[in-house]
Amino acid sequence: MNRQVVLAKAPAGIPQASDFALHEAPVPDLRNGNVLIENHFLSVEPAMRGWLADKSNYSKPILVGEVMRSLASGKVVASRNSLYSVGDWVTGWFGWQETAEVREEDILRKVSESDLPLSLSLGILGLNGLAAYLGLTVAGQPRAGETVVVSTAAGAVGSAVGQIAKILGCRAIGITGSQSKVELCLNDFDYDAAFDYSKDDLSISLRQACPDGIHVYFDNTAGRISDAVRVNLAVGARIVVCGTASVANWDPPPQGPRVERDLLTKRARMQGFLAFDHRDKSEAAIATLAAWIREEKLTWREDVLDGLESCPDAIAGLYRGENMGKRIIRLR
Repeated sequence: MNRQVVLAKAPAGIPQASDFALHEAPVPDLRNGNVLIENHFLSVEPAMRGWLADKSNYSKPILVGEVMRSLASGKVVASRNSLYSVGDWVTGWFGWQETAEVREEDILRKVSESDLPLSLSLGILGLNGLAAYLGLTVAGQPRAGETVVVSTAAGAVGSAVGQIAKILGCRAIGITGSQSKVELCLNDFDYDAAFDYSKDDLSISLRQACPDGIHVYFDNTAGRISDAVRVNLAVGARIVVCGTASVANWDPPPQGPRVERDLLTKRARMQGFLAFDHRDKSEAAIATLAAWIREEKLTWREDVLDGLESCPDAIAGLYRGENMGKRIIRLR
């Protein structure tokens, strides 16, 4: 039997533990062209809230009764596909379950970094690292000496953005939600300055820390945090919108200051970014990130929960700010 986490009812806003259920189903007979994966690690993403929404999202919503969609990493235990052999380590869209029969297109890549922990394929060498590296370099286009500001700066994406900005010769300023995470930004992730948005007057703090203005803003939050950043932009600034974590509900959409005047007067660009749109750049990006890890230029933190039973409350925990690093579920 295969244990799974399925959607029990449609969430109202941030998904809660009560919205999910543990379920058992037979391991399916392997169909031609498919691969059977034994999952070792499951990913937990803030974006999962949007994947469960019934509108205003970039992906098909997950329906009641379906296995929760997620990235996962594991080992091939059976294969009827010539591209994958028993024993291969892979990562892809395998869902919140112990075992997954998947199609070739559900597998994102073979994990070739055998000298590094497998769990990194869900974090800094996976979707989070790709969003950070490609979002910053492709959309943000930072130049050495510029100032890069990052919201959710201690999170799985934000912590990588700050470090990559420093590697590229920029100043990095972080925004996060607690003093402990401010210290994490400064001591572990090499930020030049970091602020707690819940206590600091963010607009004034940013003005003082960025006397020449903010050249690149990597936005993981939207809302009031981004409003405080936007009034401190430099001429020609680039805003990379990678997430909207501070907005609990988009139905109805929240109201706030209009962005057009700031964009006009600062001749700034604001662009949404999804790593999914850049599959052709993924392998080169992962190779660069892995090299920086081996050279000890890039570090990471993980927030590990054990067992499938940890899944139902894991998304809500992200939005409560519990995690210190990339949240993953360890099965084996």
